[in-house]
Amino acid sequence: MKIGVIADDFTGASDIANTLAKGVEPQGGLRTAQFPGIPTTPASEEIEAGVISLKSRTAPVEEAVADSLRALRWLKEQGCRQFIFKYCSTFDSTKEGNIGPVAEALANELGAQKVVFCPAFPTTGRTVYNGHLFVLGKLLNESGMENHPLTPMTDANIRRWLQHQTKEPVGLVSIGVVKQGSEAIATALRNVDERFLIGDAISDEDLLAWGEALKDTKLVTGGSGIALGLPRNFLRESSPKRAGSVFTGIAGPAAILAGSCSGATRGQIDVHSQSHPSFAIDVPGVMSGDVTTQTLLDFFEAHPGQAPLAYSSGSPDDVRAIQNKFGQEAVAEKLDRLFADTARELAQTGYKRLVVAGGETSGAVAKAISEALGAPAMSIGPEIDPGVPVLSVGKSEPIALALKSGNFGAPDFFAKALRMMEAGQ
Repeated sequence: MKIGVIADDFTGASDIANTLAKGVEPQGGLRTAQFPGIPTTPASEEIEAGVISLKSRTAPVEEAVADSLRALRWLKEQGCRQFIFKYCSTFDSTKEGNIGPVAEALANELGAQKVVFCPAFPTTGRTVYNGHLFVLGKLLNESGMENHPLTPMTDANIRRWLQHQTKEPVGLVSIGVVKQGSEAIATALRNVDERFLIGDAISDEDLLAWGEALKDTKLVTGGSGIALGLPRNFLRESSPKRAGSVFTGIAGPAAILAGSCSGATRGQIDVHSQSHPSFAIDVPGVMSGDVTTQTLLDFFEAHPGQAPLAYSSGSPDDVRAIQNKFGQEAVAEKLDRLFADTARELAQTGYKRLVVAGGETSGAVAKAISEALGAPAMSIGPEIDPGVPVLSVGKSEPIALALKSGNFGAPDFFAKALRMMEAGQ
């Protein structure tokens, strides 16, 4: 392997795996695989970029650090020369962690002297300007992320936010430097005093400049955008364009599971429900045991070929009320188990296409599917919408997955994903 990625959730892992597999013209990308959890056996020698999907974004700090270090050590054993710590492009974390503590641990393990933090992903409206994170032109703390049920982001100044999480001094490489190009960025990295640095970026060209400047850097952190220019550092001597895995399409029964409460996902649910069967999961019913895996299976089986959708999404006020009544961790655990058990049963009863919305939900589902099929690696297929590829799991009887971060995807994402899974590339 050339590049190893440690992602703090499953949808983020799919996002950056997609970026590394696509690359940029004319070189293309790297042969990329996504792993649901830390593998216990060596990776195939043909894999050039390996993405380990952890569920560490909202885990206790000590657990997140320990899991990330174990992932790093496995990637080092595979021969990786550069490592990326991938977190959400909205910098999802609390003041207590986990981005800062994990980055500190990885940097110390690798002996990294300068570590850049750049969550920018302009294609999806995430930009960093003077150390402030914007979402579709709005400050992060005015974008809706301030209402996130697990990691409410109440400060758009990510330099200040990161400083809460680390003892390392946090500096800035400003947009004025970035616009001068990769050499200016590299010079700034050599000359600044701080070890941790927020990196401004407001366009893909900025990210490509960062990629060139970071070619010899051991550890990089950020959203998937920071990986945009990294593959070509390893491919400059390869004259032909490199092709990613060819995904020929998977037909068969399909189901959609949505556990995200983001505004984008709720809008997608509204659009899909207008013309497809939908089932609103009663969360108090889940907590009491009245709504079970069999409840969801009965719903899906009653609507074959109709792209049925089951969702637990609700408004911020509804989510807070349920969490206050039952407890945040208890609700999350129950829903994760419900979605995981449902996905496992669907896979074992012949369902071939599953679309999943929400980072925590995707993590639970991906792990369940991987275990059910005995398939530790997921191959990367075509991009459905920016940041969301089709994933293929299993060899002889593969299943197509789409793991969508809550805020990603067009309004018609669910139907579009199922069409692309069947059509291939």
